[in-house]
Parts: sequence; structure tokens; C-alpha cells
Amino acid sequence: MESPVHTRPEAWIAHVFSAKAAMRGGVIRRSVAWVRNEIGEDRFVDEVRLRGFHLLECGGQFVVVCNRAPIRRLV
Repeated sequence: MESPVHTRPEAWIAHVFSAKAAMRGGVIRRSVAWVRNEIGEDRFVDEVRLRGFHLLECGGQFVVVCNRAPIRRLV
């Protein structure tokens, strides 16, 4: 079960995906706990998927590759 949402989701999403790194096709990172608290994990996953970006979770962080190009894992 997700934690209650505390922020207007649309404003939070606009803020996150308007970061310079996101706009340039780079990488953004957000705490899993913070995402769950602010907008909920399901909504975040939906927004990443909608944009065609890649989402990874590691060490309590969500890592979003803000680019539609294929990812090649090297190690």
C-alpha cells in the first residue's frame, strides 16, 4: 500500500521532469521514499513510462534515464 500523497502531483511531476538534466536527455535521481510520499510510486512509474524513459531502482533511489535510446548494461 502506498503512503498518502502530500503534493499536487501535476506540479511535482512538472518540476522533476523540467530539471536541466531531464530536458537534455540526462539522468535524474530521486529517493524512493520521497517519491512514494509525494506522488506515489505507481504514478511516478506511469509518468516515466509515458515519456518512454528508463527507470531503475537501486539503493533506495530511483534513477531515471531521460532518453528513449536503448540502454546497454556493461557490468
